[in-house]
Amino acid sequence: MKHDMSQYPLRLEGDNMPMVRFQNVTKKYGQLTVLDGLNLDVEEGEMVTIIGPSGSGKTTVLRMLMTLEKIDGGVIYVDGEPLTHMEKNGRLVPANEAHLRRIRSKIGMCFQHFNLFPHMTALGNCMEGPVQVLGLSKKEAEARAMELLDLVGMAEKRDQHPSRLSGGQQQRVAIARALAMRPKVMLFDEVTSALDPEVISEVTNVIRGLVGKYNLTMLMVTHQIGFAREISDRVCFFFNGQIEEQGAPEILFDSPQKERTQQFLSAVLESN
Repeated sequence: MKHDMSQYPLRLEGDNMPMVRFQNVTKKYGQLTVLDGLNLDVEEGEMVTIIGPSGSGKTTVLRMLMTLEKIDGGVIYVDGEPLTHMEKNGRLVPANEAHLRRIRSKIGMCFQHFNLFPHMTALGNCMEGPVQVLGLSKKEAEARAMELLDLVGMAEKRDQHPSRLSGGQQQRVAIARALAMRPKVMLFDEVTSALDPEVISEVTNVIRGLVGKYNLTMLMVTHQIGFAREISDRVCFFFNGQIEEQGAPEILFDSPQKERTQQFLSAVLESN
């Protein structure tokens, strides 16, 4: 099926340009539509949290930004440039691997299960990407890694392997590792769900500190309403592949307008 790409700009320009834009983005798995013409802008330095029932398309949003999934319609822009497409002879065509790699380098990701390299120390985990991908010298990479491990409160654990670290410590190393690549956008997928409640606040504090220090743009998927309330500038409730309702956390959580949002929140709060 041919898509008319003329409605999409070759790049986004102007003072009010969002850091991330989903424009009419559709994703299907066979007959199942997971995202249905999604339109979402995330401003530079904004922390946006996505909540919603299983199968509502939340994690698909992050997977498409990481180019782990291909979209079926629309365009995703990052930092003004199309991610999913590239310009060729004055029009947008599907992106090749080199273009995807270049734009994806602006994005960092933290997963629920940390995904640290088990055979490397905390320091080694944080140095690997900058050396192998960014071409930093070992000395530069070590200086950057130590600064970030210090920032997340893990400097004294630099020589420990992941198996010697608690879940909260591993998650903080994973955040430092993602930041070592100097991304403009950070994605967090259920980063607190594998952690004990008392550890969640330390990870929350780390993430909050990052916003102030790096003016990072963040997109987060979580089931934990307290975490989302504390850390978000805006919360989007997804239902059936679309944004059903969105707003500041205190408004969305305390006085949701839509019936589906109300039902979801009362179910989640009952189960917590």
